Amino acid sequence: MKKSIITALFTLCLLTYTSSVFSQTIVVPDTLDGWAQTWVANFNGSQASFNNWSEGGVNTLSGAASTMFTRYHRKGQFSYGFRTNLRYGQSKLNGNEVRKSDDLISIRNRATYDLTEGSKFAAYAAVQFKTQFGDGYDYGKKVNGGDSLISAFMAPAYLTEGIGIEVNASPNLKIEAGLAMKQTFLRDSDLAPNYGMAVGETFRSEGGIGTGITYQNQVMENIMFSSSIETFTNLLITLDKTDVFWSNELTGRINRLISASFQFELRYDDDFSREIQLKQVLSAGITVSLY
Repeated sequence: MKKSIITALFTLCLLTYTSSVFSQTIVVPDTLDGWAQTWVANFNGSQASFNNWSEGGVNTLSGAASTMFTRYHRKGQFSYGFRTNLRYGQSKLNGNEVRKSDDLISIRNRATYDLTEGSKFAAYAAVQFKTQFGDGYDYGKKVNGGDSLISAFMAPAYLTEGIGIEVNASPNLKIEAGLAMKQTFLRDSDLAPNYGMAVGETFRSEGGIGTGITYQNQVMENIMFSSSIETFTNLLITLDKTDVFWSNELTGRINRLISASFQFELRYDDDFSREIQLKQVLSAGITVSLY
């Protein structure tokens, strides 16, 4: 059943691919000559209150902010991209305590060199750092009641490096594969069992194979989407423990300031859980181009 649901979601997203300013992937425009940069910020929120309402309802208040700074460079056969993506959101439900709804710190560097001028094949080198701002909880999961801490700032944090070959199959589709390294850092050693480490450990380094598929396209005016699938396979463990990260975001620009977005993410990380992780966020708010 779970497999059929995932297959259906994958097929749906393949049928609706577009591009998003808040995507994690870095695509340097082929027409660029020299340096260029973009910087955008997004603010969204929602509020609902009910008093003696016949249909019922729960009072809610939520807000989130995100910003992305990207700097590109292309000169001849060489290209480089740098991207910082920050997101944070909180929500309050029916008078309960404030809870986190979104949290991300991501920094990416990526360089490519076309093997021949105008070639669809390029060598790439990439470095990514990822963690979060605040504590993350599994609510109500303690044996004696209460919330269980499962993550925090720099717990975990991931640093990945990769080199390999990229294939520009089309202007919208890029495929890559190569050697990769992955380091996991834990500022709080008590969280080690949550991420496949022994109690007291705070660092792990792995080597293996990394792959990635990125597809981007604009299908309608002011409606864009991006999707990427990234995998990491540790060469010293079985293939069924391969890390899989699939992220998608559909955005619609209503006017110069107001936009709406839909995020869907799927993860499989055996170190954290044998179960598939899912995340879905639907939001609307103000998007400002700072540069």
